[in-house]
Amino acid sequence: MSQPWRLGAALWLLGLPGVVAVVWALLPPLAAHAELLRWPLWAVLLLSGLQTAALLALAVAVGAWLAPRVGLRAPAMSAWVAGQAVAPALRPQLLPGLWGGLAGAAWLWGLSRLAPAALQPSDPASAMPFAVKLLYGGITEELLLRWGLMTLLLWLGWRVLQRGRGTPGRGVVALAVALSALLFAVGHLPAAQAMAGALTPEVVTFVMVGNTAFGLVAGWLYARHGLEAAIVAHGLAHALAHLLVT
Repeated sequence: MSQPWRLGAALWLLGLPGVVAVVWALLPPLAAHAELLRWPLWAVLLLSGLQTAALLALAVAVGAWLAPRVGLRAPAMSAWVAGQAVAPALRPQLLPGLWGGLAGAAWLWGLSRLAPAALQPSDPASAMPFAVKLLYGGITEELLLRWGLMTLLLWLGWRVLQRGRGTPGRGVVALAVALSALLFAVGHLPAAQAMAGALTPEVVTFVMVGNTAFGLVAGWLYARHGLEAAIVAHGLAHALAHLLVT
């Protein structure tokens, strides 16, 4: 197996616990309404997990194929796959990831104070489990949205705007970061609709602004320092925000 595909396989395995966490979180609400399901509960959960795992596989494959062409990297994971020391590749990413995580946690804390009433859970126990925030939000989402989607957007911009010549310019990188951040926010609208019951202008604005802002931070970290910096920032933001909010 060539190194890019070994890297893709390793990143897919890294993102799988997040997939499992999401499926596990679906169990209680689906079990409570099992009589409304068209298929057995186990089949619904299995199909949901397989669908997300397949999407994750596609994202990591796209990243493994295209990231080297546009100068994007997963330095620590690449070093591990190549049998090299991981610490030297990870160390330069830790401080940027730390600052990104602190900024993200402060942002999430502020958003929790400003959230529309429709997005405030009536029962705190019904809030998204911490394991989902940490594993899916912190790792799997970064693989899907940054490693997969942002890499693809940067490659497309580079091919169209620069005709694949040289290295991607700052404007092309900024465009990919911004578009991936917007799509990252759009991806949160279905969950917001399920929670609020309707996508009112207030709910849409809150979700789009809140998630786009952090998507810009994570995208910049990925482009400037590496994928692991974005993962550290995203996971740390959720971990600290969980402590602050609860």
